[in-house]
Amino acid sequence: MTGRTPVIDVHSHVLPKPLVEAIAARPREHDIEVVRDGQGEVHRFKRSDGHQTPIPAEFHDADAKVAGMDRKGIDISVLSTTPFVFFYWLPVERALAAARVTNDGIAAMVAAHPTRLRGMATLPMQDADAAIAELERCVREHGFRALEVGCTVQDLQLSEPRFRPILKRAAELKVVLFAHPHFVGGVRDQLECWYLANLIGHPLDTVLMASHLMFSGTLDELPDLKIILAHGGGYLPYQIGRLAHGHECRTETKAQSKTSPLELLRRFWCDALTHDAMALKYLVDRVGADRVVIGTDAPYDMGEENPLGMLEQLTGLTNQQRDLIHGLNALELLGEGQS
Repeated sequence: MTGRTPVIDVHSHVLPKPLVEAIAARPREHDIEVVRDGQGEVHRFKRSDGHQTPIPAEFHDADAKVAGMDRKGIDISVLSTTPFVFFYWLPVERALAAARVTNDGIAAMVAAHPTRLRGMATLPMQDADAAIAELERCVREHGFRALEVGCTVQDLQLSEPRFRPILKRAAELKVVLFAHPHFVGGVRDQLECWYLANLIGHPLDTVLMASHLMFSGTLDELPDLKIILAHGGGYLPYQIGRLAHGHECRTETKAQSKTSPLELLRRFWCDALTHDAMALKYLVDRVGADRVVIGTDAPYDMGEENPLGMLEQLTGLTNQQRDLIHGLNALELLGEGQS
């Protein structure tokens, strides 16, 4: 460990080797094309919607993942699959099979470095019964205390009633939900250039998801549900005043929830991945140091290579606040905090 408080990264992606091998063996079953290099090795994957992902060693090699953590000053990483393989678009039987392979692969990576790595489940969200069964298995067999879900599931918001049983069971199991946006075709025309589907689309999808959860009454109904938002919370912390004002003056916003978005903002934790010290300072001031956790988005190029250096640029933080952000908040969310 680097100090008294471990530095914990809650936003670190993987693509476990068993899933890589399963896709390479049966690409049509996963609706993914395998692109190989000159030596015939799997180089990257390409979905039918055109989205592609490279396959660096840090995706599937636990030693490479830990080496990347050491480079960034990270003590513990909570591993989540790359959203590229959420598989929400597959028939439920195939999606469940892929989720099981993925989760077992993540568990194997954790077992290789149990003091450095933790696991986060992925689920076939298109079917509540299958998703709950897999979540319960991951908690029972692997001890996972976190769950990664897309901000949308085939263009449906997580606030939809069909997903309520999954969210309720996660809350009952004390599993923290990590909400991550993802690209699944049909991107708005204005975002199809200059990588804007990621640069603007990801934070936009996050604030849409959070707003739906707030105004729909979902958060009121599930008071114990804990949610981490990727990429600095998207646009939510920076436009919360507008949401709160709308809740005060518009009847539409109060139709299903009487709770102000300002109050509901405290239901979310945000990772510190803002790429800008001024934005990060505002984030900490707005949501509180007890609601910010470290996230690097490793190993993607849109990640943060120096998360501690970014935090060091924030003047005025107390040692206690830094300890919260470095790892105490994450430990509490994972059920590893001091009682």
